[in-house]
This record gives sequence, C-alpha cells and structure tokens, in this order.
Amino acid sequence: MKLTGAEIFIESLKKEGVEYLFGIPGGAVIDLHDALYKQNDIKFILTRHEQAAVHMADGYARSTGKPGVSLVTSGPGATNTITGLATAYMDSVPIIVFTGQVPTPLIGNDAFQEADIVGMSRPCTKYNFLVKDVNELAKTIKKAFYIATTGRPGPVLIDFPKDIQVAKAEFKYPETIHIRGYNPTYHGNPKQIKKVVKAIVNSKKPLLYVGGGAVISEAHKEIYSLAKKLQIPVFTTLMGIGAFPEDDELSLGMAGMHGTFRANMAIQYCDMLISIGARFDDRVTGKVSEFAPYAKVVHIDIDPTSISKNIEVDYPLVGDAKLVLQDMLPLFDEYSTVDWKEVRKPWLDQINKWKNEHKLAYNKETDEIVPQYVMEKLNELTKSDDPIISTEVGQHQMWVAQFYTFKNPRRLLTSGGLGTMGYGFPAGIGAKFGFDDKQVYVIAGDGSFQMNVQELATIAAYNKPVKIIIMNNGYLGMVRQWQQLFYGRRYANTVLDVQPDFVRLAESYGIKARRISKKGEVAEALKELVDCKKPYLLDVVIAREENVYPMVPAGASLDNMLLT
Repeated sequence: MKLTGAEIFIESLKKEGVEYLFGIPGGAVIDLHDALYKQNDIKFILTRHEQAAVHMADGYARSTGKPGVSLVTSGPGATNTITGLATAYMDSVPIIVFTGQVPTPLIGNDAFQEADIVGMSRPCTKYNFLVKDVNELAKTIKKAFYIATTGRPGPVLIDFPKDIQVAKAEFKYPETIHIRGYNPTYHGNPKQIKKVVKAIVNSKKPLLYVGGGAVISEAHKEIYSLAKKLQIPVFTTLMGIGAFPEDDELSLGMAGMHGTFRANMAIQYCDMLISIGARFDDRVTGKVSEFAPYAKVVHIDIDPTSISKNIEVDYPLVGDAKLVLQDMLPLFDEYSTVDWKEVRKPWLDQINKWKNEHKLAYNKETDEIVPQYVMEKLNELTKSDDPIISTEVGQHQMWVAQFYTFKNPRRLLTSGGLGTMGYGFPAGIGAKFGFDDKQVYVIAGDGSFQMNVQELATIAAYNKPVKIIIMNNGYLGMVRQWQQLFYGRRYANTVLDVQPDFVRLAESYGIKARRISKKGEVAEALKELVDCKKPYLLDVVIAREENVYPMVPAGASLDNMLLT
C-alpha cells in the first residue's frame, strides 16, 4: 500500500524511535500536522518561537544522548531556526530539523513564505537536504539521522516541499545506510596509540584536557580509569564539565578565560598535555603562542580537521574518544608495578600549592546577594539529586561552571561555541521532556532570559516543573564587566533600564514565582523552589557589579590572570 509523504514522514520517525517533535505549525507543513494528529506515538510540543523549538531539540539531545527533532514551517519559520542550528553545529549536537517548503514548481519564484533555507543553513549544518522526490523521502530521513549521530555529531536539515508531503510512494525504510565518501574513523591507529602510551609513561607532569567530545562519546569511565591509574590531574573545558567528577582529588575544574588558577597554571607548566575530545578553543588557550609552552601535545578527536587546527600537535590520534581509550588502557598494564602516586607526587604537590594559593572565592561578608553564594546553596540542596542544570550565556553561566559541583556527564547544558543568549531556558525544557523524573534547573541572567521568555507558555501548557533562577543585576553583565575593566566604566548600552516584573510575568502564565533581595532569604527561597512540584521562577536581585574571577584578558596568556 502506498503512503503519502506525510505518512512516510511519521513512519520514518517511528523507525528512528523519535518521541517528541518541537516546533510551530504553518501552511507549508499543515499536511504533516494532520498526519501527526491521526497517530499517538509521536508527541508534538507546541513552542512559541522556532528558535526555542530548535534549542529544545538541542537540550533533549544533549541530556539524553539521542537525536532531537524539530518541525517548523517555511519562510520565517525556517529562517528562525538558524540560530538554533548554529548553536548545535558549534557544540556538535545531533539534531534533525524539518522545514516546510513551498511546492517544488514554485521554488525560486519568490512564492509566499519561500526562503532558500538550504542555502542559508549550509554553513551551520553538518549536511542538509531538499527532498524533490517522494520515493527518496524515507532514504533521505535515514541518511539525516545517520549523518547527525555518527562521526562528529551535528545538525542536519531536511527541507520538505508541500507537494512532496501529499504525493504517494511505497514505504521502504532502509535498515542500514552507506554514504560514499563519509566513513568516520572510530578506532585509533594501533602504532600511534603505543607511541602515546610510551610518551605518557615517560612524562613527569602530565595533564588530561577533557572537552565536549568526551561527553558525546560517553568516555567518562575510561577517562576516570586513566586518570586514577596513572594519577594524572584533569581539567575540563566548559563543554567537558561532568566528564570527570569535580569532587575528585585529581579534578582541577574548568580551565581558560574564567578557569581556576590551578588549572591554568598546570597547563602552563605541564610537560605532557593529553587532549580528549577538545578543540583548543580560544577561550581555553588564551594567547596561542604561549599556551602550554613546555608540553608535548596528544590530541584524540574523531574529527581530523580539528587536529592541529589551532595548536600544533605532537601525537595526533583520530578516533572516537571512548574507543581509543579502551584500546589504550590495557597497554598501561605493563607498568602496573610502578607506584604512580609516588612518581606524580612532586607534580601533584605543586598543583595543590596552586590550589591553596588562589581558591575560587567571593565576598562572604556583604549583605547583598552574591551569585556565587546562590550557586553554592543550590549545590548543597541538590547534590544528592544529580539534577540537570541548563544555563543561558553570560556571567551566571561562568558562576555555574565555577561553583556548582558536577559529578556526571550530560548534566550541564550550555551554549559553549556560539554563546547563544536565549539558549538555556528552552534547552532546559527539552531536557525535561527527555527526563520527566529528573529535576531541571535553568540558571539565567535577566538579559538572557528575555531572549526566549515566551516559552513560559510552553512549561505552563505542558505543566513541566522546570525551575528557573534569574540572576538579576539590571545589566548585560558580562559585557558590562569588560566595560568596567577595560573601557573605563563606560557602560555603553549595557544598562537594562526597563525590566519586566518577572514575578508578575510568570504569574500571568499561572506559574508560581517569587523575588528575593536579601541574603537571609536565599536558603529558604531555594528550598521552596527545589521542593515545588510545578514550574517555578525565582527572581534573585544580586549585587549589581559583581564580577567573574579569575579572568584571563583577551589576548593574554593563561598565567596572566586577573584574580580580583
């Protein structure tokens, strides 16, 4: 029996195990929504903006490890997805975005709500498709999921003309797919792995540099085994947070522009830097010519184009981080008689000295609410729950990274590469759909939160108990900090003179909300938020000019930190 393109779309998504579609309907996808209406397996989540819909798919994907899927209409619906696609692309997140398109005979004729989304999205997708033949639809969807989830993951877009949605074809969904020229390398070269093992064993001051790729490949257990076996200290990037438990004695926390003093100093004095699933981003390296000046560099990454892209590498290893480490770990058994704690003692003693010299700190005497204190209290209240924390972008994002203790991967959702304000709230909603039994907290700045504030309607409509904490300082805080430190306090266009009453705004959607402005209110208010079984918004009025430290100024080396 032949099916319409809309029905093939539904059946294909079922084959891929899709639970949710995030998006907004429109004329160019009305047939797809009619097909969705007639079935019960896939739930459509009606968002209030297409950018937010893609961020929800992204948050679902990052938290679950499964691909997220979004469905939007043509024209402005499609163009509104670009920021979400670029966010996922920069952070290697597997999502598939379906966009409606005008009928194929009208493409290129400036038809109503036509946009060349294939051309627009090409720079910020791993791949994209324009479906021109209903007989190719199922195969195209299979290809999209395969491309999005294999190798270095990323977003894939399928542009779906209206006439293809109503055309009919036999439904044949491929069991497997092969794409000529696309063959990701998963296992590292055995000879190169042996060289790396020997180099690590001979090093005196090794350091593990763990990025988002380690989270994506689920390599956290192997990283833990390697670190503990050879007593190698570990730092993470922002995207790598959770790949190594931050309460472990070998953890140095996050490195880079707002990284810990001990992590940045360790990079500058190590003799062996072992990068696992990281891309040597400028926010981590600082001044490239002075980054890790004494170190031999190992780079394990599934994307060969990332290796030696920013930093020259001595030992390149192309492959999946988890599989490469699985092949590598048994080779260290030859050195099982070595007392690695004794061998590493001088190095670890030096790192502990750095740790004690400059710990992450803040003013604990002030009567104002400081955000670091809020994060410490939230950490105390929720550490046994192992919640998901989703952040917007700005100062609050760094305070989360510094003062919340993450012990497991896929617990921190944040826009690292693109730095997208407006990401955190919808991403947290997506994560909540993925984990209905897990607490999800959104940490936002008052500026970032307003980028996708309309999604209060989504959590209200679906009664998703997402907990929102707004760090409210009346500024675009991170830019203001730069203006304070480097531009003579000329706060050009960073003062948020007109703000909504966030409490009344949340309450207008039927969401419980509260505002606090005194330090003594913090613990009790957070407990109320944590215990609430429904959506909750807490507006926290914080010290207006609190800054994020340490800070490495742009263009400076990692050991040139502003500490206060």
